[in-house]
Amino acid sequence: MPNRSYSSLVSLRDNIAQDQEKAEFLKTQIKELERDIQGVEGKILHTETTLKESRKLQDQISTTTTARSTLFKLQQTQYAALAEENEDTDEELKEWQTKFEERIAILETKISKLEREMNDEETKSSLLSQTINDSTREIGKLQAEADAHMAVRQERDSTIQSIFTKHNLGSLPDAPFSNEVAFNLSNRIKTRLFDLEKDLQDKKKSNDMELKLLWEHYVALNSRCSEIEGQKQAKIASKAGIVKRMKEKENERDLAEHELSSLNLSHIDEREKNLQVEVERKTLALGERDYESTISQKRTEIFSLEQRIKALYREKDVLASDSEDRVKLDLKKEEMESCKRKEKKIMDEYKDRIRAVLKGRVPSNKDLKKEIAHALGSLKKEYDDLNSKTLEAEKDVKLVQMKIQDTKSHLSKLQKDMDAKRRFLESKFHSLILMSSDIESFPQVLLEALEKRDVQKSKYNIADGMRQMFDPFERVARAHHICPCCERPFSPEEEDEFVKKQRVKSASSAEHMKLLAIESSNADAHFQQLDKLRMIYEEYIKLGKETIPLAEKSLEELMEDLKQKTQAFDDLVGVLAHVKAEKDSVEVLAQPVETVDRLLQEMDNLKPQIEELEYKLDSRGQGVKSVEEIQLQLNALQSKRDSLNSEVENLREEQRFLSDDLSNMQMRWHALREEKLKASSILHKVKKADEDLALLAEEKAQVDFDGKHLAEALVPLLKEKEKLQQEHTDLKLKLELEYDEQAEKKRIFQQEIEMLLSLNTRIKEYLNSKKVERLKDLQEKHSLAESQLQKCESMKREISAELNKSKELLRNQDQLKRNIDDNLNYRKTKAEVDELTHEIESLEEKVLSIGSMSTIEAELKRHMQEKERLLSELNRCHGTLSVYQSNISKNKLELKQAQYNDIDKRYFNQLVQLKTTEMANKDLDRYYNALDKALMRFHTMKMEEINKIIRELWQQTYRGQDIDYISIHSDSEGAGTRSYSYKVLMQTGDAELEMRGRCSAGQKVLASLIIRLALAETFCLNCGILALDEPTTNLDGPNAESLAAALLRIMEDRKGQENFQLIVITHDERFAQLIGQRQHAERYYRVTKDEHQHSIIEAQEIFD
Repeated sequence: MPNRSYSSLVSLRDNIAQDQEKAEFLKTQIKELERDIQGVEGKILHTETTLKESRKLQDQISTTTTARSTLFKLQQTQYAALAEENEDTDEELKEWQTKFEERIAILETKISKLEREMNDEETKSSLLSQTINDSTREIGKLQAEADAHMAVRQERDSTIQSIFTKHNLGSLPDAPFSNEVAFNLSNRIKTRLFDLEKDLQDKKKSNDMELKLLWEHYVALNSRCSEIEGQKQAKIASKAGIVKRMKEKENERDLAEHELSSLNLSHIDEREKNLQVEVERKTLALGERDYESTISQKRTEIFSLEQRIKALYREKDVLASDSEDRVKLDLKKEEMESCKRKEKKIMDEYKDRIRAVLKGRVPSNKDLKKEIAHALGSLKKEYDDLNSKTLEAEKDVKLVQMKIQDTKSHLSKLQKDMDAKRRFLESKFHSLILMSSDIESFPQVLLEALEKRDVQKSKYNIADGMRQMFDPFERVARAHHICPCCERPFSPEEEDEFVKKQRVKSASSAEHMKLLAIESSNADAHFQQLDKLRMIYEEYIKLGKETIPLAEKSLEELMEDLKQKTQAFDDLVGVLAHVKAEKDSVEVLAQPVETVDRLLQEMDNLKPQIEELEYKLDSRGQGVKSVEEIQLQLNALQSKRDSLNSEVENLREEQRFLSDDLSNMQMRWHALREEKLKASSILHKVKKADEDLALLAEEKAQVDFDGKHLAEALVPLLKEKEKLQQEHTDLKLKLELEYDEQAEKKRIFQQEIEMLLSLNTRIKEYLNSKKVERLKDLQEKHSLAESQLQKCESMKREISAELNKSKELLRNQDQLKRNIDDNLNYRKTKAEVDELTHEIESLEEKVLSIGSMSTIEAELKRHMQEKERLLSELNRCHGTLSVYQSNISKNKLELKQAQYNDIDKRYFNQLVQLKTTEMANKDLDRYYNALDKALMRFHTMKMEEINKIIRELWQQTYRGQDIDYISIHSDSEGAGTRSYSYKVLMQTGDAELEMRGRCSAGQKVLASLIIRLALAETFCLNCGILALDEPTTNLDGPNAESLAAALLRIMEDRKGQENFQLIVITHDERFAQLIGQRQHAERYYRVTKDEHQHSIIEAQEIFD
């Protein structure tokens, strides 16, 4: 039923679209009629303009006639006013006029020249007067400055005399002083000032040095007090922080325990397993039903039925279409023309954008959609590739950030481990040696304890050996009567004395042996306790010198890698934005291009329809079914189609119920897993809080002890600081008073010198300005300017007389020139009258060429009738347009019925489901590619790491000179399966060869061992068990020793790793001695066979 409703909805919308297209066609026809009306109106306007122009020409003729009569009257008036009519031609009169003008021009030129000369003399006179005035003012000013200069010199002399007298600087010459003498005296005074300044600076330096020494002593003591006070406050703050952190940790632990008590972990595990089984069962059930294939088969049947129904409808419509064929033919042709206009309009609007997208090309309309789709596809592919690369780069950045976080946490853990080991070692170390000592001296203390134990053991052994010799010496002496040492014969008295002495020494050595035994036991116990700390100390040293620096270096490398990956990610984001902008510009063209393609398809569809209708108007086919038979077939097919639609809807509903049930089950399963993870997290919090509380309690006890010690050391330092501060203040006041008195004397003397120097400066400035020479030059120039001014006045009088004479001569020539001008004006007016006569005749000819007024008015009437006809056609089109619009409104009203409610939403839901499935497939494909690339990178990284370790081990182990190093080379056999083929290469210099078939048995064994070691080093850090069976087979002595050294280095590097274990099976006892040392193992196991060929395993101690 929804499918039928949606088909009806599509049909109604198609009818609305067709009516809208026809309405658009009528609107286009209306616009063309309006353009035709505008053309007719233009013709009417042109005719009216022509009529107006004809009337305008008539007006111009009457105006010109009036102007001619006016000029004719003026001509007669000028003729009457002539004093004498000249019979000469116009050229002769103009020549006479030209000669008069030449004479007058010469005369006027002379007058102008005299006037210019007159003006020049006046200007020169004015400038000379101005120069005289300026010179007078400048001379007065310079004379005043000379008087001031003399006053300054007198003041300078008096100042020098007062300074010499006041400060007793020596004798003076008689006043007034010359400038050279005055400057020499000023320099003597300045020298005295420099001496005073030097004395003052020396005084200041000595005072500062004395204060500085006392202040440095005070600052050193104050810094010590501040340091101790800061340490004390830091300890108090640290203690408060520790107490606060302990309370927080206790609260956190209590809260976590409370939360943990409310959770039943066994019940959660059981529910999780049940839900997982239920989810797997429902997923299997949903996959077995295969709804999609069944629905697809039903929809295929429905589609075939609909095609048959449409064919029957078309056959039925053909029977009723004979009367409508011609109307349809007209409508189809109108639709064809409308499609062409729409296609042209769209192409004109988007032509420039298409050319820009296709790099300057504009393909044909048929190929346009293909070209745009190809361009859009390539851009989308490029965008998707860049987007995937951007996501991959972002994942890499996040991965590096996670590695950095893990490295930081690992580094923090190592620091805490190192601090804990240091505190443990310090506490044990101080308790053993009973004195304050740094943990770094542990090796020296251990060595001293070892030497002390060896000394005590040596003393005990020597004493024991001597005690054991007493009885044999006595028996030898009694039996053989000789000295046991030198075999000298004994007399009876000497023998008794020797035996008595041996017995006394034997008795006294027993007590001495007891003391030596106790001391040796104590020394050995002390050494054993220190030796137990040795492993912890070695781990502590390795943490500080190797593990933590390596972790810090790894952190720096990760930070640098993060910086590079972040830069690469930013670059990809910029390129992605650029490609997205290009893709959006192409996507904008998708809809217009689709419309153009649709219009072309419609035109292609309309063309055979038009040809078919034109053919049907001429002839009809035979053998058509009756209407009743077609209706019966339609009813049968429609009922079958409705039943199939209902079956499809039922299958959809059943599939939706199963999918919803599965989704709910999965949500409950995920919620339960989150609850389980939460419980694990809470349990981890409780354990961590207990560990943190124990550490905080130790820190608090240490802080209390340090604070008490600092408070006792602070009291005497404060008293000494106050005493030094008071001494510094008193000395500073005393030295400042003495310095101020000496500085005041120097300041007064400096003020007097500054006043004297200012006077000297003013005198030097006056002398340097050369104003005395300038005063003399100005006085000479003033006299010269006055004589030049008198000459200018006499020249002006001569020029004025000559100018008046020339002007009188010019006035007598005006009367003759006026008569010639009157004749020329009369002849000019007469020529203008003749010109107007010709103009009137030409206007009358134009009127004849335009035509009569009655002809123009008849043409105007004809154009008005054409306009009325076009307006009638326009009104008819408006009426037809209103009919189409009413049909559109009726169909839109029908669309609002209840059966079409939410039809788009229901259709959209199905479309969303389809698109979601497609997007999920694309995402899975993208994730597969990303995982594949990550595995490739991991394989490449691990191979580089393995080859690096192989190269180092080979160069450390192999003693031959023919092979520099070996490496493993991997080749990918297929992109789909990602399988690899591996081969071992050996390299000497730049030459590289495959080892297979080219190496000796020893080289092959050594390469096999090194490759195994490298693989274990790379992949087995968390399961460090390495077993070697007869590793020295086919190895010569030097290479076997190198292999043993390499194994020792591996054991040394891994001795801090708890899960590392090396198993070596060998018959080479030399090799076993090289690797079997006490610092790495306590014993080794020897496997032998008895007489029954049974294997016997015996543990044997390893001795250094």
